[in-house]
Amino acid sequence: MSTQPHEIRPGQSLELLKELHILTRDGKLNQDSRRKLKQVYHLFQFIEPLLQTLKAEQGELTLVDHGAGKSYLGFILYDLFFKAQHDQSHIYGIETRAELVEKSEVLAARLGFTGMSFLNLSVADSITSAALPATIDIVTALHACNTATDDAIRFALHKQARYIVVVPCCQAEVAGVLRRTKSQSLGHALTEIWRHPLHTREFGSQITNVLRCLQLEAHGYQVSVTELVGWEHSMKNELIIAQYKDLPRRRPAERLSEIMETLGLNDLRERFFVAA
Repeated sequence: MSTQPHEIRPGQSLELLKELHILTRDGKLNQDSRRKLKQVYHLFQFIEPLLQTLKAEQGELTLVDHGAGKSYLGFILYDLFFKAQHDQSHIYGIETRAELVEKSEVLAARLGFTGMSFLNLSVADSITSAALPATIDIVTALHACNTATDDAIRFALHKQARYIVVVPCCQAEVAGVLRRTKSQSLGHALTEIWRHPLHTREFGSQITNVLRCLQLEAHGYQVSVTELVGWEHSMKNELIIAQYKDLPRRRPAERLSEIMETLGLNDLRERFFVAA
């Protein structure tokens, strides 16, 4: 008879939950781990319908998790969805730190998660790597700091991903450009929005995600934005979900260009590129 806590989904790997520090070593949930488990399921509920749609439409599916770190997200997705498929569906974790890739490989082997691979690659190398398929169905990036989210988006666009799911954090690049160009545009009333350093940081973070959404729309994606409430790393996180629908591209591309021109962000046009 199972003695696992009732909050845990049937069939879930208890060993994995211990490795992720969701369960204590003796298999129990304390208050902190109960909160963490709730957060895991909260994130999964956004991604599961996308996986189910792909599975129903095409059978086998591929997912790449960028900036995987300890592959926390990849392991949870595999445990809750992929391991029950019994086909060639596959999760690839991309991470630049070799020691984390090695640890993930060891854990996946121990758990028997044969449909997982871990690659020690940069984004640029992952786009051209023969170890990855030419196209990918879904690309995720959880708390990919600063420009790492943009790198994941670039990868997804190159790989013609059907779905893109990102939770950005620590966006500093746009704020830095706003700070540098402030003196050049102080005559414009809009600069009052980011005149004070705290507002520069907050507005920079906000506009970064606005530009990302417009970039995705300018590549034919339908974009939704919501808040991933209560995640442990931050009081507030945006969850951006994009689905490729071959939508009209001209208007979002024009809006993207206009915003960058208005805010003095032309130096970042290559990062928020739009295909010709």
